[in-house]
Amino acid sequence: MAARKKSEEPSINIDEVLTDEELKAVANESEPAERKAKPEDGPRTVVVAEDEAVNRMDLVAMLEDNGYEVVGQAANGEEAVELTRKYRPDVVCMDVKMPRMDGITAAGIICDESIAPVVMLTAFSQTDLVKKATGAGAMAYVTKPYEESKLLPTLEVAMGRFAEINDLLDSVERSERKLKETTDQLKETEEKLKKAEDTLEERKLVDRAKGLLMDKADFSEQGAFRWIQKTSMDQRIPKKRLAQAIIAKYGDPKPSDSGER
Repeated sequence: MAARKKSEEPSINIDEVLTDEELKAVANESEPAERKAKPEDGPRTVVVAEDEAVNRMDLVAMLEDNGYEVVGQAANGEEAVELTRKYRPDVVCMDVKMPRMDGITAAGIICDESIAPVVMLTAFSQTDLVKKATGAGAMAYVTKPYEESKLLPTLEVAMGRFAEINDLLDSVERSERKLKETTDQLKETEEKLKKAEDTLEERKLVDRAKGLLMDKADFSEQGAFRWIQKTSMDQRIPKKRLAQAIIAKYGDPKPSDSGER
C-alpha cells in the first residue's frame, strides 16, 4: 500500500479506520504475485485427452502413481482445449483419434495459444501422422500401449522443450522491446537536436535583425528586441520569419544579387 503524504488527510489515523484483520488482508492483497505463485517443487499438472474411457483411466492412474496431478480429463478435442485453457497445465497428453475435434486440431489450437506443451498419443506410427502432429506444434508423441519407460521421459522432454522455446520467445520479446525503447530514445534525441538547431538559427537571425534595426532604423538594442518580440506576438508571425523579413529589407545585398543587377 502506497504511503500517503502527511499533507493529505492529516487528521486520520489508519488504526482507527482498519482493524488488524483488515490490515492483514490488505497486506496480503498487496503481496507481489510471484510470492503467491505455485511452488516450483509442486506436482506436475496434466490434462489427459482420450476418448476411450478404459485407456484414459489407465493413463490417469499411471500418471498419478508417478507423482503427476491430473487436473482435467477430456473425451474429445473440444473438451481438451477448454480444460487446457481453464487449468493451464504443465503438459497435455492428447490422443490423436477423437470425436468432435481430433487431437491434432486441438493440439494446434493449444500450441498456437502457447498454453502448454502437447504430447500426442497414438496407436499409429505412420510418418505422415507424426508430421501432422509436429506440424501442429506437438512437442513429442508416444505410441500405444503406454509404457512408463516411454511416456514419462517423453513428458519431461516435452516440458523442457516448451520451457526453452518460451525462454527464447521471452528473450526475443525483451530484445524487441529494448530495440523499440532505444529507437524511441533516438527519435526523441533527434527531435531535441532539431529543436535546438532551430532555436540557435532563430536566435542568430533575431540578433542580426536586431542589429540592422539599431543601425538602419535608429533603435536601441532593447527597443529593437522588444519591437521584434511585440510585432511577432501581435501579428502572429514567427520570430524567425520576421527576422528574415527585416534582414531582407535592411541587410546588405548578396554578391549574387548585385551581379544580376
